[in-house]
Amino acid sequence: MGRHSLPDAPAPARTGARRGARPRALVLATGLVLTVAAGTVVALDSGLLPFGGPCDGEATRLDVAASPDIAPAIEAVAKSAREGATRTDGRCLDVKVTARAAHEIADAFGQRPVDPEFQVWIPDSSLWVDRVEAERGTPLTAAGTLASSPIALGAVPRAAKSLGWPAKTYTWTELTRATASGDALRLGVADPSHSATGLLSLARISAAHAKEAPDHVTADTRTAATARLLNQRVADGDGQAMATLPRDGSGKEQDNPRRNQALLLSEQAAFAHNTRADGGPDLDLIYPEGGTARLDYPYTLVDNSETGPEQSRAANRFMTLLSEPAGQRALRRHGFRAANGEADPKVVTTAGGRDPQPYSAAPAEPPAVKELQALMGMWTITVQSARLSTVVDASTSMGAPVPGHSGRSRMDLAKNSLLQALTTFTSDDEIGLWKFATTLDGDKDYVELSPTERLGGRDEDGSSHREALADAFRALAPQPQGATGLYDTTLAAYEEARSAYASGKFNALVIVTDGTNDDAHGIGLDALVGKLEKLSDPKRPVPLIALAIGPQADTSALDRIVKPTGGSTHLVSDPSQIHQVMLKAIMAAGSNGPR
Repeated sequence: MGRHSLPDAPAPARTGARRGARPRALVLATGLVLTVAAGTVVALDSGLLPFGGPCDGEATRLDVAASPDIAPAIEAVAKSAREGATRTDGRCLDVKVTARAAHEIADAFGQRPVDPEFQVWIPDSSLWVDRVEAERGTPLTAAGTLASSPIALGAVPRAAKSLGWPAKTYTWTELTRATASGDALRLGVADPSHSATGLLSLARISAAHAKEAPDHVTADTRTAATARLLNQRVADGDGQAMATLPRDGSGKEQDNPRRNQALLLSEQAAFAHNTRADGGPDLDLIYPEGGTARLDYPYTLVDNSETGPEQSRAANRFMTLLSEPAGQRALRRHGFRAANGEADPKVVTTAGGRDPQPYSAAPAEPPAVKELQALMGMWTITVQSARLSTVVDASTSMGAPVPGHSGRSRMDLAKNSLLQALTTFTSDDEIGLWKFATTLDGDKDYVELSPTERLGGRDEDGSSHREALADAFRALAPQPQGATGLYDTTLAAYEEARSAYASGKFNALVIVTDGTNDDAHGIGLDALVGKLEKLSDPKRPVPLIALAIGPQADTSALDRIVKPTGGSTHLVSDPSQIHQVMLKAIMAAGSNGPR
């Protein structure tokens, strides 16, 4: 899929400015430097945290899981609290900080039973907390925001100059268009399924397309096209993305096709890069116009049954330490802004920001959970490609005219809408078509019109599979005297989709119907649901997406049918809108797939 991540180890922190580097504030690698002399701990930053008496008594242990970017700053405050014998309930506060990627913890919360080994979670974005609460039902409490960091585009000097930095400013769409088209400037991004930076960047791009496009279908199509471009140089996570930057300033290194010249990243990540001893060329930051996306680092309390009142109070005590001026100074030293997002001149300058770049712009309204779910679904089917078996009702009732459409039938509108949907899929996607009605093929209620194969492949007559499939869609017509043989068709199509499961692709079965099952001689609803429960495999998911056209569609039965597969039912009042509903349903199903 064109991923570029290099196994480069992080470079040690830089202790002074490089020759020829831009002026920047001196950054201490841990944020808090402690020296030990004759067994006495002396804080270099006086007044960092109050020192208490010697901690030779009982201690209250607090376990904190923090995003890798903020973990060093959190550990610095925790260490100072330990060394200074900071107390809670009269006991010493002993905070252990573990760096853990936010997506790993979010996925771990999906396991049952949930038994986290920490009482506080500090991810890089509230979106992870929202996702866990929405999808997993795990009780979490975001007690406050510790810090923030806006998302920008970091580019090595040569690339930044080609983009007109710092004088030229860009909207989100202009920026991705300028950097992601062609090979002139290689743009990298962390996988949105693993990175809040990647997902929030994609959300801002999507919002910009929605504002500029004439309709939401065009906006979705443009966002998907941008996602395909970004995926050409996607890295598994934030650390892997940073490792794709040049490691020295030589022309040979910057021309290396495996190295990116620009990344979508947080201001703090650029700050950390620019203060490493051998992190490679300094990055210049371009801050997109049209609403800033930012990481917000929520201090999140985990509802653990084993957490006692002492640990709860210890968690509150530690949050107080992080929120006080000394704790906030420690965060600034690691390149973070305050929770309100106010720009810190030293942080901005060290990270690579310059006037007139809009680094002080107010943040955009954060995207809702449903918006992010839809984006993740779009990303999934865009980067993985899709394998979809489409099954269309060809019963007599599909010939009924639809009010307000000049006498055109449900089938006319449905197949035209499906043809529109077909144009949104790539050559690597696999699409097939069945139709169904009672006694359509002897005793069978269904027939395959076009196999589920790559749209870019060639059929026996030499035409592309896309062309052959489009012809099959156009030829769809209601079957005279045909009733709705829904249940037998669903079982046969699902068995086929499961047996032909394509690993590495988004697999799904889409059924379009306007009626209720009319085949009295076939399988019953209870038996069908039972068989689907046995066929479904969470490790090889094939969600069944049911599009119910008109008021006669049996949505209650469809709801029961789709449930074992992890699919969904969607009522479509206007058949001409099938393509829109279908694509949104596919995206929603994709967002719930394996991560």
